[in-house]
Amino acid sequence: MSRIGKLPIEIPSGVTITVDSDVINVEGPKGKLVVPHLSDVTVALEDGSAVVTRKSDEKVSKSQHGLQRALLNNAVVGVTQGFEKKLEVNGVGFRVAGGGQEIEMQLGFSHPVKYTAQDGVTLTVNKMEIVVNGIDKQAVGQVAAEIRALKKPEPYKGKGIKYSDEVILRKAGKAGK
Repeated sequence: MSRIGKLPIEIPSGVTITVDSDVINVEGPKGKLVVPHLSDVTVALEDGSAVVTRKSDEKVSKSQHGLQRALLNNAVVGVTQGFEKKLEVNGVGFRVAGGGQEIEMQLGFSHPVKYTAQDGVTLTVNKMEIVVNGIDKQAVGQVAAEIRALKKPEPYKGKGIKYSDEVILRKAGKAGK
């Protein structure tokens, strides 16, 4: 039995889940998300919780069991609390401006770098920190990864864009004579 898949998902008040043959709709106070309904598992709603069970003990069913539960749980958390990733910009002369869907950054290139986030994701700028918010966990992580990829942190001075909880392993510079 899947350790993750067997756990029931508590459905908070204000969240409605409708299960169809190919998709699962999750609607809550922050918005609406659509989760694909995988073929080898069933989702049952009972007593204010959702339970995911698999149809057989084949390898595909076992792998889809935990995946379906994780996707559904992320959707429930997303429509109630939302998701957030924080990025830090480090470097002399580096600047960040903007907010909402679009930000503009000076990252040491000869031109300013503009980034536009996908729908459902908002960007907030606090001095040298970028906060990515949204209800879809995958979209928030994707936007954060794309912003970080614009100027990855380098190991000598730590300049670049990094996650706020990321630790950059520093290297020693040239050894002088």
